[in-house]
Amino acid sequence: MNEQSSFFPSLPESSSVTSQAPSPAGAPRVLTAQRNQIALRAVDLEATVGLEHAVRNVWAFVERLDLSALYGEIGSVEGRAGRAAIDPKILMALWLYATVDAVGSAREIERLTETHDAYRWICGGVNVNYHTLSDFRCARVDVLDELLSESVAVLVNKGLVKLARVAQDGMRVRASAGSASFRRRSTLELCLKQARAQVQALKGEIDTDPNASNRRWRAARERAAREREERLAQALEQLAEVEKQKNKKKAVAKKENETEEQYRKRSQPRASSTDAEARVMKMADGGFRPAYNVQLASTPDSQIIVGVDVNNCGSDGGQLSPMLEQVRGRYQQRPAEWLADGGFASDTDIEDAHRGGTTVYAPVRHPRNSSRDRYVALPDDSEALAQWRQRMGSEAAKEIYKQRAATAECVNAIARGRGLSQFLVRGLNKVKAVALWYALAHNLMRAVTLTQPA
Repeated sequence: MNEQSSFFPSLPESSSVTSQAPSPAGAPRVLTAQRNQIALRAVDLEATVGLEHAVRNVWAFVERLDLSALYGEIGSVEGRAGRAAIDPKILMALWLYATVDAVGSAREIERLTETHDAYRWICGGVNVNYHTLSDFRCARVDVLDELLSESVAVLVNKGLVKLARVAQDGMRVRASAGSASFRRRSTLELCLKQARAQVQALKGEIDTDPNASNRRWRAARERAAREREERLAQALEQLAEVEKQKNKKKAVAKKENETEEQYRKRSQPRASSTDAEARVMKMADGGFRPAYNVQLASTPDSQIIVGVDVNNCGSDGGQLSPMLEQVRGRYQQRPAEWLADGGFASDTDIEDAHRGGTTVYAPVRHPRNSSRDRYVALPDDSEALAQWRQRMGSEAAKEIYKQRAATAECVNAIARGRGLSQFLVRGLNKVKAVALWYALAHNLMRAVTLTQPA
């Protein structure tokens, strides 16, 4: 008996849950709970969610999307044999509503489709398993990217979003890999050799095993070993890129009382055997963890996300120009003003933006010489850099720059609140798919707010 059960009086041994003795004459007559009784109930799914429920906005948004690319991949067609596929609208709506509801697990969504009214309303009697949901989430990143462009373009045409001024910010999101998974080349090569040997051994067991009932279990083991072998091979490929980047950087400083052997091991580049494309980054709390750098561009007037990118660079330097070109390519319009924090203010990006006709509002770095005015142009500054320094010293520019924190930081905070604190998928392609889901869900809810009557 546990500690909690000791607080409740025990029933007499003669008592029974399923049967009760007849009550004596004059005793109170009451209706008791019969929880072992099977009951059949008629359920009206349409009545389970209110007319103003957020799930109805999600479904209305999905119905307006062009999902022809997803329907074109369905192999089962009318007039031919085969099991009918799940409507892509259902899968799209499930992931969008789950993202708004801060649910990021396919298994959790499957459970909710059986217990939660909103998720059951989306399914409308269609059974959805977690494997289908997981595959659909990251299968077509190009479709998600195009849907982002098309949905924002509709808002631009309606005058709800203006691209004249855009704010950019980056956020580090924890990767689905542990710090202990980062290993040196010698360790990765040894693990790869062992993984290949294990795969060959499991293949031999499957081919020679006469017990057919265990073949499926053995095949699953062989598949898991093969996937591990692929991850290790990918880690070795990524290690070459890590070594190239490390050679460009300043040599790692040697710690006090550190031996040459300890210093040599610590300075060797490493790659993760779990997620080869993840990198150790400095997080917002000051710690270092495996993560990805998610870049979001949004409009200050409406807080609509107009650009999404994901990379494995721990710095925001050099990220301004790619995002600026992405926004221009998406909407065939180049923003006149671009707001970014000091981490984005590289000389090259400012000059590139100036040549394209975009004015950058980013804080000027503090000079090493504290007596020098940072808003005064340096002798070797280009025209773009000189104008940038002078511009950021004005009160008007400082007022404009304040909109960045009110926009980009707010968008990041909303994404964090919806669960974008750690990715549950691995690899840059899948991670970008998840980031696009968050952008689509965010824009959906912002569009509902913008279109409501004042």
